[in-house]
Amino acid sequence: MSSIRWSLVLVLFLLPVFVSACEEKTESTAVPAPAPRTDLDVPAYGDAIVDGSIGDASTMLPALASDSASRDIIGLVFNGLVKYDQDLNLVGDLAESWDISPDGLTITFHLRRNVKWHDGRPLTAQDVMFTYELMIDPKTPTAYAEDFKQVEKAEVVDDYTFRVTYPKPFAPALASWGFSIMPAHLLKGQDVTTTPLSRKPVGTGPYIFKEWQTGQQIILEANPDYFEGRPYISRYVYRIIPDLATMFLELKSGGIDRMGLTPIQYQRQTNEPEFEKNFKKYRYLSFAYTYLGFNRLDPKFQDKRVRQAIAYALNKEEIIEGVLLGLGRPANGPYKPGHWAYNEKVKPYPYDPDQAQQLLTQAGWRDTDRDGVLDKEGQPFQFTIITNQGNKQREMTALIIQQRLEQVGIRVKVRTIEWAAFLKEFIEKKNFEACILGWTIPMDPDLFDVWHSSKTRPGELNFVSYQNQEVDRLIDQGRYTFDQDKRKEAYHRIQELLHEDVPYVFLYVPDALPVVAARFHGIKPAPAGISYNFIKWYVPEHLQKYRLTP
Repeated sequence: MSSIRWSLVLVLFLLPVFVSACEEKTESTAVPAPAPRTDLDVPAYGDAIVDGSIGDASTMLPALASDSASRDIIGLVFNGLVKYDQDLNLVGDLAESWDISPDGLTITFHLRRNVKWHDGRPLTAQDVMFTYELMIDPKTPTAYAEDFKQVEKAEVVDDYTFRVTYPKPFAPALASWGFSIMPAHLLKGQDVTTTPLSRKPVGTGPYIFKEWQTGQQIILEANPDYFEGRPYISRYVYRIIPDLATMFLELKSGGIDRMGLTPIQYQRQTNEPEFEKNFKKYRYLSFAYTYLGFNRLDPKFQDKRVRQAIAYALNKEEIIEGVLLGLGRPANGPYKPGHWAYNEKVKPYPYDPDQAQQLLTQAGWRDTDRDGVLDKEGQPFQFTIITNQGNKQREMTALIIQQRLEQVGIRVKVRTIEWAAFLKEFIEKKNFEACILGWTIPMDPDLFDVWHSSKTRPGELNFVSYQNQEVDRLIDQGRYTFDQDKRKEAYHRIQELLHEDVPYVFLYVPDALPVVAARFHGIKPAPAGISYNFIKWYVPEHLQKYRLTP
């Protein structure tokens, strides 16, 4: 992710206040000790949270954002009609309720009436209609159009009622309306690729955009008129620190308040009493997986036996132990273990370098000149794995892969690239041979955007150019039925086909290892993680670190 030097620019916005918790002393032992205070741990407004990130956002326009850094900020500035609660159930967000027709084809959303855009204009159903029309507009270069294209008819019933009708059952229909609603009065008639709102967003969310210093930080301030109530934390600062070791030093010195720990930081560097006093660690299986992806347009990777051979040549347990220190599980497909769509029968390719070499020989790769590197038609088998700067886990994974492939006669180079350039110049343009990346695992198991053969154009999410007609059919089968058993059957078969085709070597599902300064209260771990109730986090007044200027 993006590379910058350390900056003290926070001083301009956050003024530390040192609060004394000392009680007035009494000289007489006959005077009873004061009763314990009961008001110390009560929610209070104020303070700021400084969040660490190794990468900068690329855009703040929801239609165009596909990277995690951009989505982090968008999630605080915008809202969808629905959202997932702590138990991963869909609940209302901008929609206070909805009705679904008996055949499941029509959803009528009833919008909240007390929602305002950050510029003071009221949210109406016209904004929802505008968002829908923007997303299906062929001139909008978005990776998320397909769900909206499933709608047969969209209509504004009145200012606070929006209705959509589908021509056939569409399982992700309700969940798809969790997408951020965008302001019609500010975006209509603009070119979304050049609009200033991509740098200065106006949403309805709990935080209002204040400032974006590229490569340094993004600053948001609490929305006093937020419909669910003003967030307790008054300011959110997203600091970009491209190196996790440096970020950890910043955490311990108080420069940031929250980050995701590396396994070695979690296991070995955070167990001393002083750290445990000042910070709280959390651990749970993340909604994400890391993979080695092959560019299917590259001739080297068009033979399935080659991709299978690379899978046999890698030892996932070795990677999990060496990179994650055991804090994760092998990934065997695009779903999180334990999810209803996950196929437990699909097992990882065993570590078997002999089988790898047999498959490579069958595919025509042999060491004809005995230099230790396989060759075919005079060309050595060598390629470069690219990944993003700042993510040491991915870099270490790449180095282990490099070593294992060398043992079967494949020469690998590893290249790390600054995050913005990595996405725009390499991934989006398919300018790579192989990459190590990760996907967030969505709550609904629909795989269309990442795996369907129609989503291989530049800027779309199937950037490895995977194409399989049976997978396409099964994706459609899974999304166009409400019967979960039929969906499960389709997704289980897809996982088997991906296992056979190896467009990715699915590597691991890491444990999420967030750490938060102990002064923040109200954090309640749940199946959804810890951030689902962020607006309810607070710092008791006597513990607040920053006194914000008016």
